[in-house]
Amino acid sequence: MKSPSPEKKVHVTGAPVLQLRAVSKRFGAVQALTDVDLTVHAGEVVALVGDNGAGKSTLVKTIAGVHPIDEGTITWHGDPVRLTRPQDAQTLGIATVYQDLALCDNLDVVANLFLGREKRSRGLLDETAMEQRARELLDTLSIRIPSVRIPVAALSGGQRQVVAIARALVGDPSIVILDEPTAALGVEQTAQVLDLVERLRARGLGVILISHNMADVRAVADTVAVLRLGRNNGVFSVADTTQEQIISAITGATDNAVTRRQARLTEEEDAA
Repeated sequence: MKSPSPEKKVHVTGAPVLQLRAVSKRFGAVQALTDVDLTVHAGEVVALVGDNGAGKSTLVKTIAGVHPIDEGTITWHGDPVRLTRPQDAQTLGIATVYQDLALCDNLDVVANLFLGREKRSRGLLDETAMEQRARELLDTLSIRIPSVRIPVAALSGGQRQVVAIARALVGDPSIVILDEPTAALGVEQTAQVLDLVERLRARGLGVILISHNMADVRAVADTVAVLRLGRNNGVFSVADTTQEQIISAITGATDNAVTRRQARLTEEEDAA
């Protein structure tokens, strides 16, 4: 899969849309997050990475309003906000696409896009208006599916993923959170999803991308924020950082399989 060229990346300027400062979250005796910072600008893709149990899911759910924070500050365009339920985040302009997608297989694409946000005219569902809006949205994002009236069950994994992302955009959010959007997808389907992530950035949206796939992260992210054991363990510019540096921050060790392999290759090249 070909990585996007560096010039496609947007140079981020101006005040951040979303900022977390010293955010902490505890579940009983378990300290899930401790003094975590995160910053997202408009038109920026921030990859959130870390090993299993690093706190990525908890952090995302604090931003999505599922888990209210215990300590710290969340600001939206510089103003402090309190997110105590998912509706609070949605009202601000934060949309979250979880890994399970939460699509209804028995419904068509239009019905899934407007599920819970149906358009009505004189008390009746306005199918024509919803279908027109669905086509416009999918065309704007260059999403290719056979028909907006096809049942979601008939779509491929990549098509289902982009439909779930499109549904998140119906409410015109400013920040979109994508939880492992390319997990279990093939090469072509992954490329389709990553292309869509780039189009979200081009539209000026901030994107938080949770991923274990470093190739995907390096392909589309501007910034990588590493969590380790519920704490920040580095924020890196993709353009100026090697994969080995990011993996070292994730594992907490400077010596790992990637660095050892690189050392072996270097030794073999020197010997030759």
